[in-house]
Amino acid sequence: MIKTLMRHLLRGFTRLLFRVRLRGHLDKPQSERLLVIANHESFLDGLLLGLFLPIEDPVFVVHTSVVKNPFFRLVLMLSDHLSVDPASPMAMKKVIRLLEAGRPVVIFPEGRITLTGSLMKVYDGPAFVAAKTGATLLPVRLDGPSRSYFSRLSGRHPKRLFPRITLSFLPPTTLPMPEAPTAKLRRRKAGEALRRLMQEMIFASHPPQTLYGSFCDAVAIHGRGRRVVEDIKQVEYSYNDLLKMSLVLGRLVGRLTRPGERVGLLLPNLAPTLGLLLGLSALKRVPAMLNYTAGTDAMQAACSAAEVRLLVTSRAFVEQARLADKLATLQGVTIVHLEDLRAGVGLLDKLWLMAWALWFPRSVALPASPEDAAVVLFTSGSEGKPKGVVLSHRAILANIAQIRAVVDFTLKDKVLNALPIFHSFGLTAGTLLPVLSGSNLFLYPSPLHYRVIPELAYDRGCTVLFGTSTFLGHYAKFAHPYDFYRLRYVVAGAEKLSAAVRDIWFEKFGLRIFEGYGATETAPVLAVNTPMAYRSGTVGLLLPGIEHRLVPVPGIGTGGILHVKGPNVMSGYLKADRPGVLQAPASELGEGWYETGDVVELDEDGFVKIVGRVKRFAKVAGEMVSLEVVEKLAVAASPERLHGATSQPDPGKGEALVLFTTDPALTREALQARAREMGVPELAVPRRIVHVEALPLLGTGKTDYVTLKRMAEALQNG
Repeated sequence: MIKTLMRHLLRGFTRLLFRVRLRGHLDKPQSERLLVIANHESFLDGLLLGLFLPIEDPVFVVHTSVVKNPFFRLVLMLSDHLSVDPASPMAMKKVIRLLEAGRPVVIFPEGRITLTGSLMKVYDGPAFVAAKTGATLLPVRLDGPSRSYFSRLSGRHPKRLFPRITLSFLPPTTLPMPEAPTAKLRRRKAGEALRRLMQEMIFASHPPQTLYGSFCDAVAIHGRGRRVVEDIKQVEYSYNDLLKMSLVLGRLVGRLTRPGERVGLLLPNLAPTLGLLLGLSALKRVPAMLNYTAGTDAMQAACSAAEVRLLVTSRAFVEQARLADKLATLQGVTIVHLEDLRAGVGLLDKLWLMAWALWFPRSVALPASPEDAAVVLFTSGSEGKPKGVVLSHRAILANIAQIRAVVDFTLKDKVLNALPIFHSFGLTAGTLLPVLSGSNLFLYPSPLHYRVIPELAYDRGCTVLFGTSTFLGHYAKFAHPYDFYRLRYVVAGAEKLSAAVRDIWFEKFGLRIFEGYGATETAPVLAVNTPMAYRSGTVGLLLPGIEHRLVPVPGIGTGGILHVKGPNVMSGYLKADRPGVLQAPASELGEGWYETGDVVELDEDGFVKIVGRVKRFAKVAGEMVSLEVVEKLAVAASPERLHGATSQPDPGKGEALVLFTTDPALTREALQARAREMGVPELAVPRRIVHVEALPLLGTGKTDYVTLKRMAEALQNG
């Protein structure tokens, strides 16, 4: 009776102080064997679960170190508990006996309180218990205790005396016993399955929001005074500075546009660009991020497809990037310069900002849905005409949540992003992810400054670097061995990671590159290698929340075309032939599915291996030959140089292979020798090798295969 009264009093007291919110499936699961699993953020977690779980009389499995604390021994008196070492198989037998006796059990699979704010190592023991007993699993996500003084995060993480706490209850599930020849392997596979389930839980519990709403949350959580963004001007902007920038710039451009309108942005990686993007989002305008490295025709096609009538740029940027001639050819577009907009800030604008908007930023935002368009990006055009990709608030924020569920970005991290914001990798992962997560961000305007970027990484103490294989290879070539001493994560995407690049980073800097994979249409990340799940030669595991199917391709023996569906998939395409008309994603599998166009293989553990793009196969003498295999041969024969493979029509064999290379000494005989060593068929050895000074590249660092194809056809016609 006393224990019940104490529980009711504590529940009311806790709900009042921490404004506890309960979300999700709040009904008591109907199961004889119930195992509650939760992430571990603070010393408060056990108390919170004991007070708010929809089950009676659970047994709490706690780490032996927790029981040593006198305060928590007192708290544990309110419920039954079992003190165990999660790494001990013998301890898990006690948990099995409890479940078999019909007692509900609460356990923290991480074993320890997080030191990063993200998911930490998941022990195999709790997973094996769940699989062995066939217990129903009730996943519970705790969000907020890590911001209290009961957490174990470092002092750099903002803490509150009574932060708001949310408990998200996910649908009950089970964990089948994996198939494996030995008990040890079954135990390991069960642990991996539980880790994936915990990651799905972290992702699935993120609330639906808009970009601006998420930014306002970040300001509230991390504090207005926290310095978060720095750019080439070497000025550190706080959250308050960025908020002020977004409110003013959004208001100025908002006067010239209407809600729902797509506004062209032609700006470099600078803090005001980010501020304008967030400000437009607040006022329900849709930034259309134009690629300033694209040709005149591609830029005009982008403006036409997205029905852009107003383009915002900077006079200084236009002059430095020599874009004046390109902009002069655009038709049907009004160009506005930031310098002119800033000159139009009046007294009323300043009063509005200082007396109202800056203190009540959420009141400025127009009503918007997470499903509304947040941004329009344009495909690289590496294999065709660029298309406008409409990404909703839901898609971008879901992708950020997916990444954060598998990678531990912390407030101690500083991201160096030189990838352009008009590129999906540079926008979502390189810019919005750190800003909305509280990590520091250094924005650099060009990835092509191969000597400068390593020096910046050293000078500014950056810990995370995003890049393409091409850019990372050049950075490694010019960097001092100590330039990247602070880096924790080097993430490669947008193109296949070269083995030579991977090797030089490991040999010269002692760093492992985490290769990822995605597409603009998926906001962009689909899969990535992580410290907890890494396999060389693959692009990692698919992120939580992504459905996938492999559709076989005639003529290609292994794998299939990857089709995906999930919350991070685009709203649809905007194409120049049907301006302003949104074409929703659909594939042969139905509506909402996106066909990546990539042939992939999945191994038994779910790691994704890219075989090649469907369009990057050539049919030689009736056989399908991957052009990426041709490039691998060239890299094996000449690892220090760059190579690009394409094809040209051949009357006798259908298609003939053409290899463009920057190595003037590369011969067909050398390629044949490598092919024999690697077991590659003779058909994959190109008969024509063309020496070039440099391969044509897109602004994102990818090889421009459209130009290569034209060069090959010109050779044939010549």
